[in-house]
Amino acid sequence: MENLAILLLVIFLVAMPMAYCVKEGAEEVDEWFDKLPYVKQKVTKLHFFFHDRFAGKHNITAVRVAHGPDTDKSPTSFGLVFIMDDPLTERMNPTSKELGRAQGLYAFSGQHELSLLMSFNLVFTTGEFNGSTLTVLGRNPAVLHREMPIVGGSGVFRMARGVASAKLRSFNMTTGNALIEYNVVVMHY
Repeated sequence: MENLAILLLVIFLVAMPMAYCVKEGAEEVDEWFDKLPYVKQKVTKLHFFFHDRFAGKHNITAVRVAHGPDTDKSPTSFGLVFIMDDPLTERMNPTSKELGRAQGLYAFSGQHELSLLMSFNLVFTTGEFNGSTLTVLGRNPAVLHREMPIVGGSGVFRMARGVASAKLRSFNMTTGNALIEYNVVVMHY
């Protein structure tokens, strides 16, 4: 019975129309790659604010999903893992225009210093980049300014590479709110 439920769930997810997906199939992607040698590389600069809400009673956007055996004793929260679906907005105000979502995970990976492993997609849901993604994967040390690599993308950002520069704008442990300003420079075709 359990296997049947899982099978039905998989069929439902596969058949369900996906929001914000690139509408090109394998044939269109092959054609795109055939033209690649003749296409000029572009540089795109993006600026937005990342709102992470990991505590409180309302609008939680990041949830704790795992921890190590000694995480609660660790001064750096070593081993703590969160899954996130954080809004990306045009301005610092969380009610400003939403440009997309940051979906993925972050894990506290430093035993002796506060440092995170970030693995997430910037999923754009409005404007000229609607349906496209950028993938960020890298170390995020607990310093005011940090830099993480862009290692790929989809849609408009196929074969992307670049840098996501992040600056902590505010952090409130009591409310569980963190606001991070992002400046992204990405090369793509």
